Amino acid sequence: MSASSLLEPRMIGRRTVLAALLGAGILGRSGLLRAIGDSSRIRLARLHLPDLPDPRPTALRRLAWELERRTSLIAVPDPVALALASPELFHYPLVLLSGDRAFSLPSEAEVARLRRFLTFGGCLLVDSAEGRAGGAFDASVRQLLARVLPGDMPARVPDEHVLWKSFYILHGVAGRVLAAPYLEGVERDRRLAVIYTQNDLCGALARDGYGRWEHDVVPGGEEQREQAFRFAVNVVMYALCLDYKTEQAHIDFIMRTRRARPDETLRRQPR
Repeated sequence: MSASSLLEPRMIGRRTVLAALLGAGILGRSGLLRAIGDSSRIRLARLHLPDLPDPRPTALRRLAWELERRTSLIAVPDPVALALASPELFHYPLVLLSGDRAFSLPSEAEVARLRRFLTFGGCLLVDSAEGRAGGAFDASVRQLLARVLPGDMPARVPDEHVLWKSFYILHGVAGRVLAAPYLEGVERDRRLAVIYTQNDLCGALARDGYGRWEHDVVPGGEEQREQAFRFAVNVVMYALCLDYKTEQAHIDFIMRTRRARPDETLRRQPR
């Protein structure tokens, strides 16, 4: 299979894509990846609604930089803004919806399109920049989700969910503020189709062109900012890999069935 065919705009399993990229040597070796071109790199995307400006326009660019520094992923520096009607929507496994105010609900056709995106394997990260829980943006988000996924309203993500260990081992959600000490999500087919934080995650990531953080992080300062970056990385890795970390719990059984020595095999697993 060619590298270009791996990234065609079709909804296939994200673990399948990641495994194929790793197997082909595309991920984890920046020289090879850049030789193939930008189309083979991960690109972050924000959902654009007409009356909802981006409250943290530099955040995703900084996150792309951090993904390269912290993981074996290679990212396109500049994020893309996507309208719900865009044919590009289904090219992205993860899309961000962020805001700090109420917004008009999309049309029925756009709602149906977002429902298809989430049903076919897409993940929507919702980030409230209001600085408090239960504000106008939160009300609009819940109205939108009630139309997109009727009967599946956000619920608290349990502490044992694989999202908390998809890359870093985490014990909670962080952002510019701690407006809500919990994370909400909507599950579809045992995966989080929607991940919702009201802690202004992007506010903690935003950095200007001079290298200065744009917003103070309270109450935890720079340690809280680091936790926000780790959470953002976990979200991206979860959107790409889903529950591969959970599946590692079955390695011992798999190795026994293959008549291998699990202790030796596990020592070879990447950490």
